[in-house]
Amino acid sequence: MVCLLAVAASCARKQTDPPEGDSGQDRSVIQNSNRSTGTKPNSAKAQRPDIPPKLLTQQQYAAGWIQLFDGQTLFGWKANSDMAWSVRDGEIHSGTGAPGLLLTTTRFADYELHLDFRLERGGNSGIFLRTSLNPKDPAADCYELNICDTHPTFPTGSLVARRKATKSVKGEGEWKTYDIRVEGRRIVAKLDGEPIIDFSDESPKRLRTGFIGLQMNGGRVAFRNIRLRPLGTGPLFNGTDLSGWRLVPGSQSKATLVEGSIHLAGGPGNLETKSTWANFVLQTDVRTEHQDVNSGIFFRAMTGTRDAPANGYELQIHNGFADGDRRRPNDYGSGFGSGAIFRRMKTRRVVGDDTQWMTMTLVADDNHFATWVNGYPTVNWTDSRKLNVNPRRGRRLKAGHLSLQAHDATTDVSFRNLRLAVLPVEKSRKPKAESGGTRISTDD
Repeated sequence: MVCLLAVAASCARKQTDPPEGDSGQDRSVIQNSNRSTGTKPNSAKAQRPDIPPKLLTQQQYAAGWIQLFDGQTLFGWKANSDMAWSVRDGEIHSGTGAPGLLLTTTRFADYELHLDFRLERGGNSGIFLRTSLNPKDPAADCYELNICDTHPTFPTGSLVARRKATKSVKGEGEWKTYDIRVEGRRIVAKLDGEPIIDFSDESPKRLRTGFIGLQMNGGRVAFRNIRLRPLGTGPLFNGTDLSGWRLVPGSQSKATLVEGSIHLAGGPGNLETKSTWANFVLQTDVRTEHQDVNSGIFFRAMTGTRDAPANGYELQIHNGFADGDRRRPNDYGSGFGSGAIFRRMKTRRVVGDDTQWMTMTLVADDNHFATWVNGYPTVNWTDSRKLNVNPRRGRRLKAGHLSLQAHDATTDVSFRNLRLAVLPVEKSRKPKAESGGTRISTDD
């Protein structure tokens, strides 16, 4: 409930090189991993360990919703104390250890957030919005939506040290639901569908981005059904022409418009944006038009040339997997898969299917990258390489192009609903100088 311990008392072609970076994506406590959040498996297929539980409907992930909690692990989360957070029965549970936060590893700016919580009576918890990793002052380091019925000043539904809830509500003893909208200066929240807070931060030091935190500050607490929808995304493609895009010189592929989508086929090539971005949320629907199609979306890419068409990070598109196991991506034997950052971090599971539309989400924030396919979290990776203007040689923080790839003569792929939201960069996080990179030919 209050912002932490200091104030706790107040309540791709064939690629044979190994991937770089952190290869251990799941270090969380896993229990009863075949059960999904809030639902029970209803078929033998749902029991297969390689198939993640479906916590979102097709309509939800197509609308941009992503799962922050996969219902099975603490992937994408980290604790800022020695609290023993665990997962069981599709729920995140607090355990023993010092009070503290369980935080997303990814920062978000504007979003809708939905979650269920259950706090034992007399307990003390809260949902931290746009927070730092170790907040000390709830009036400066975070926005804390309180869960503590007995707090004398800012009870359940209040923003601690900022605004008291508009009505008296109960948040303890049973499962409750928060629906929260964080957009610009404004934070609006409902408890079990009832409006409880509407706050606008007009201070000159308002918070613009940050992590999301689940707090244990007293008593047992559990969370489930945690999902988020980024706000503020604008179209990158108007559905009628390719203004704002260009084919990279030397491309053999053709970019055509088919029923409001961009269709790439006819040979290797890249369709590149004329604009550039550094930190952003990207969402798009992608459909591979036959089996084993290899494609990708390059980002923070250098301007493409005939000799070096796509020097950038690559969000991989390839739905192949080996031996019927979705945990074994099989793109040209390199094993990265849709949702991967190609050559850097493989996907946890191949979620999408060839010939079916899948929705992909990418958050690029400084040197941290997170991806989702059909709302399921697939990659959580931090680039710790030395700075370099060429992402194929090192860590690039500067803005770059987006580039849709036709990998080879067999590539046949469509993109629609391309949309992007720029993430704010705090003054303390301005990129450092990057060294010049050697231009190399890209063939993946």
